[in-house]
Amino acid sequence: MREKPNKDFSTFKKEFEFWMNKFGCTDWQVIFKYENLDNANAEISRDAETRYAVVTLASNIPDDIKKFKPVSSLAKHEAIHLLLSNLYCLAQSRHVSNAELATEEEKLVVKLVNLIL
Repeated sequence: MREKPNKDFSTFKKEFEFWMNKFGCTDWQVIFKYENLDNANAEISRDAETRYAVVTLASNIPDDIKKFKPVSSLAKHEAIHLLLSNLYCLAQSRHVSNAELATEEEKLVVKLVNLIL
């Protein structure tokens, strides 16, 4: 018999994918996980070069925390991290040019303008 999917995890995935598409991050391959996390309610690890990301929702979030930080909000938060991935990757590089930073900043601004309008 198939195990019934967790409602929080299903909501998290749906919301993350909504924001990922809204932000124009459709060139990413995303793997979703639902497991215990020690110091976070959700997290993302990503590689901007390979365009792979792993997004995890903690399975051990207490119900009282969910009232203040719903899983839909956690999903949006992690999707914003995905949106910022290129800029984050460049910022970590020792050999990044002003032109590279300006290009990534412009890409982000264009995405946000399209989202806000």
